[in-house]
Amino acid sequence: MELPREKLEQMGARALSDEELLSVMLGNGVKGWPVRAVAGQVLPRLDRAGADINLDTLREVPGIGRSKALLLAAALEFSRRRIRPDGVKIRSAQDVIPLLQHFVDRPQEHVVSISLSGAHEVIRVRTVSIGLLNSCPIHPREVFGGPIVDHAYSVILAHNHPSGDPEPSPEDRLVTRQLAEAAKTLGMRLVDHIIFARRGYYSFQEQGQLN
Repeated sequence: MELPREKLEQMGARALSDEELLSVMLGNGVKGWPVRAVAGQVLPRLDRAGADINLDTLREVPGIGRSKALLLAAALEFSRRRIRPDGVKIRSAQDVIPLLQHFVDRPQEHVVSISLSGAHEVIRVRTVSIGLLNSCPIHPREVFGGPIVDHAYSVILAHNHPSGDPEPSPEDRLVTRQLAEAAKTLGMRLVDHIIFARRGYYSFQEQGQLN
């Protein structure tokens, strides 16, 4: 199997998975915990907390000491400021896809909520639920809890299909209708539900299925 550093050198950073990129940043593991295993433990914590992850959470992972926790925290903040600055404006589903692309190769469904301001600027992107290979329970409390804290005007829901096919299932259509109604009750608007996969994406808003 090709090592992440060699793969990075030969193919460039975009060819690496998130786990491989983390492995390169971490450098090495510890006895009983190879660096890929350490990265695999860090990744779900980052999915849930994003750039707001704290040092204590990072140091809960075997193989992550003070120095590596500080390195990761600094890298995340630098990336947040320089690569994905605050105020990204969403005009269509295509503007959302770059915020989600790193979830495409995940073997489990990840449900993501994106809080938007009244000007349709991104306030925060959250992973609200991680499910099984082909299913992930979605509850209004999980989807809208964060946006309420953010004082969001509206919300975009998104989730990946590990199968590679973005076509919505009957359950996807049902939960979209339910969440759209829940948003109205909360005084918000569900702007879109985007299903994304290796073979593209499906936008309920683009398909005229969300008013």
